[in-house]
Amino acid sequence: MITTIGDVAVVVSDAKKSAEWYRSKLGFKVFSSEGHWVTVGPAGATTVIHLCEAQLEPGNTGIGLVCEDLQKTYKELTGKGVEFTKKPADDGFGMYAMFKDPDGNEFWLTPKE
Repeated sequence: MITTIGDVAVVVSDAKKSAEWYRSKLGFKVFSSEGHWVTVGPAGATTVIHLCEAQLEPGNTGIGLVCEDLQKTYKELTGKGVEFTKKPADDGFGMYAMFKDPDGNEFWLTPKE
């Protein structure tokens, strides 16, 4: 049986450039950077994001990232120049915000419950 998810692909225009954005803006670790296989994620993560160079399709990735304090993380990331497409709010789905990477890939950001 399947026991875990190893990676999720996010389409980007330049994997190495994107890896630097995820490292500097989100504090992610670059786990691999060999040819086409460029992966990033929070330190200690068991699931990583594969930054896959292909034709861009910007929009909602459906990938949710979890933080301890949504307002604090929102302020910290905004201060680093991360562009939010939805400010933290509860619009019937619980508290969440959404931000995008330089290629327009949008991610959900929710507080740990």
